[in-house]
Amino acid sequence: MSSPGGQAAYTCPYCRMASDGTATACPHCGAPVDVRLRSTDSGWIEQPPIRDMARIRFSRSSCQISGAYVPVAEMALDGQDSVYFSHHVLLHTDPKVRLEALQMGGGWNRMLAGMPLIMMRAQGPGYIAFSADRPGETIAVPLQQNQGVDVVEHRFLVATGNVGYQWQASGVWFTTPDDNSEEWHYPVGQFMDRFIAQGGPGLLLLHAPGNTFIRDLAHGQHICIQPTALMWKDPTVRMSLHFEYPRGQYWYSSARWQAKSTWLTLQGPGRVAISSVFERPEGTGIIRRSSGATVKQW
Repeated sequence: MSSPGGQAAYTCPYCRMASDGTATACPHCGAPVDVRLRSTDSGWIEQPPIRDMARIRFSRSSCQISGAYVPVAEMALDGQDSVYFSHHVLLHTDPKVRLEALQMGGGWNRMLAGMPLIMMRAQGPGYIAFSADRPGETIAVPLQQNQGVDVVEHRFLVATGNVGYQWQASGVWFTTPDDNSEEWHYPVGQFMDRFIAQGGPGLLLLHAPGNTFIRDLAHGQHICIQPTALMWKDPTVRMSLHFEYPRGQYWYSSARWQAKSTWLTLQGPGRVAISSVFERPEGTGIIRRSSGATVKQW
């Protein structure tokens, strides 16, 4: 298939956006175009790391990803473009780049969840760079106008100014005994961040602590993943918990049973992305669980 200019058209298998295919990396997400699509038999696609010095374009600006162990996202901001970010990821900036604080709503709940109360906004022109300050990969998620994604806590790095942001309860929880009361647990975090491109295409950069794998779920298709492995999902993908325990492993009350495996069930349609790094869940006595949770005996 050729473009009007006679160049081969290319659709990136990772971000699903089209380009002329002449560059060595997708101009939207930075994924290399000269590598074979690596897909597992189960349907997961490994997203290759953005190569050192690869360049991503957005609006009238660009972002260059440098380094492999602890990548740095250096942006050349046009005077009409802006980005926002958590203040602790700022690495360096030109003095002419204008910085200002963005106060976020729902401060009390955000503070209880360990989320930043204040975001920073950078307005071009000039250079500004960001780093998650820990090993991993920088993942670019380009968004078409009105397209959104749900991101788990502590993965957000930076977004273009036209990407709207709101946070919402994850709706996934369970409780365990704690002396004479209950302790609440949120396997994917108490809140999730929703980012939506407004008024045109936008760009979202995330930090992945390990290798990243993406999968398209068909309508009604279910999969189970480690809860803390989830990175982002399309808003159309539904979440619920799934617990498993051996037969006969009950506590003194039938309302409390000893779960040996805790899974996050995702139901399509839509895309999901997971990281190969996750926290190992421990078996625990369950008292209550969020709506839609399922239980299975071995």
